[in-house]
Amino acid sequence: MLKADLHIHTQFSPDSELSPERLVERCLKVGLNCIAVTDHNSIEGALAVKEIAPFRVIVGEEVASASGEVTGLFLEREVPAHLPAEETGRLIKEQGGLISLPHPFDRFRSKVITPDGIDEILPHVDIVEAFNARNNFNSDNLRAEELARQHGLLVSAVSDSHTAVELGRTYTEIPDFDGTAEGFKQALTNATLVRKRTTPLIHVFTTLTKAKKRILGRTRH
Repeated sequence: MLKADLHIHTQFSPDSELSPERLVERCLKVGLNCIAVTDHNSIEGALAVKEIAPFRVIVGEEVASASGEVTGLFLEREVPAHLPAEETGRLIKEQGGLISLPHPFDRFRSKVITPDGIDEILPHVDIVEAFNARNNFNSDNLRAEELARQHGLLVSAVSDSHTAVELGRTYTEIPDFDGTAEGFKQALTNATLVRKRTTPLIHVFTTLTKAKKRILGRTRH
């Protein structure tokens, strides 16, 4: 079985300082052996981690579409930000990727996908984050899980980690797969979700990191 975390950020996101090396080190310590690195509007972090990790790394990107955030998995090319949600989804699918809805009902994050955006992209969605450890209210996770159930979509439990300490607490346990997107989807049909919510105080750290990097000019997004 694989212990998978499908939503992780590195220093290539504006709100994280987690280096690829530290990420790999922490994953090995907590037993994560399949991860998706999903930096904001960038696949640079995912490619950097994939070069050094001795376990499965899925190249992903949390894309800020015009209607809010959409995650692409199994990407070969970076997807531009600020496009309509449907076009964002099309660019993911054209390269053989999978579409995941990240924290679709979190009421506190400013870039959560809008209801209209969900309607627009839902026919193309593969996975819904049924549990995001950074959601402050479990009811927001339950709404996401119900959305997936109603539409027959696959589900995941993710840490959405921006720091090393968040890794290994929440994850999705799946059978091993052949490395392809379709094989991964098949593995997710037999997933077990391990859920442990992160303290809301972690958002303070993320906000401070974003402000620090903006002041120092260390982010392009």
